[in-house]
Amino acid sequence: MGSASPVVAAWELGVRLRERRDLAGLTSTRAAKHARCTQGYISDVERGNTRIGSEKLELLLKAYQVDPEEADELRALREEVNRRGWWQEYSGILDPTVLRMFGLEHGAETVRAHESLLIYGLLQTEEYAHALGGGSAIFRSADMRPRMAARMLRQQRLDGDDPLRLSVVMSEGALHQEVGGRAVLGRQLRHLVEMVERHPDTVDVRVVPFSIGRFGTLGVGTFHLFEFPSPRLPPLLYQESVSYAELIDRPPVVRDYAVAFEDGQRVALSAEDSRAVIRRTEKEL
Repeated sequence: MGSASPVVAAWELGVRLRERRDLAGLTSTRAAKHARCTQGYISDVERGNTRIGSEKLELLLKAYQVDPEEADELRALREEVNRRGWWQEYSGILDPTVLRMFGLEHGAETVRAHESLLIYGLLQTEEYAHALGGGSAIFRSADMRPRMAARMLRQQRLDGDDPLRLSVVMSEGALHQEVGGRAVLGRQLRHLVEMVERHPDTVDVRVVPFSIGRFGTLGVGTFHLFEFPSPRLPPLLYQESVSYAELIDRPPVVRDYAVAFEDGQRVALSAEDSRAVIRRTEKEL
């Protein structure tokens, strides 16, 4: 099970309301008339982008003829949507898509991530993260501290009673990119091994060695694949670059990236051999 997240709850509530509307044979325009709101409001609720009020939810439950048991489930989801996630403290600094990704990550059951030249964010040390962010000319220096604080807070999902299941495939090049200098990188690599050993059942890191030729994720940058505990929610793909961040739910695209990830995992070293390579690289610094 994933950790409670208002973002995931809003998404599931929207998906289920859309399903019930379709079963009731109503268009979003007709549903809006029943709920005394606009068609755009209904669409935003169904996409998980808008919180629905209690009164409007009750009107939709009646219009969709939702049975009492499911109605109670949908009311409980609405209550969860109204909770406040830690990432909302950073709404004035971070892009809305990035904030949404934080909420989805917090509520995800598993994350599969690919990295080419950097250590994955949830496994970074604070000094490595600061060196990485401090080297950017894009963000104002005043924004860097909260950005780094948010990155560290994300790592809480690796601990607790219900930790995130994280699987990372990374190029060997990430072990040699001297972010912050050799000393910072050395401590980062030591931390990486410690994190894997501290969470043997939930954190898996695999290294694709330089000796491997062509494979599915060669030349591909960072991407994350999220999966959720609710069977109603499909996997999601998250990508970001210098100028944009995007969440993608189109099944063919998500499936292509999942296949590419599996190909990278197939050619990567075993978990034990990956740790050995990380340790050896750290000692050589």
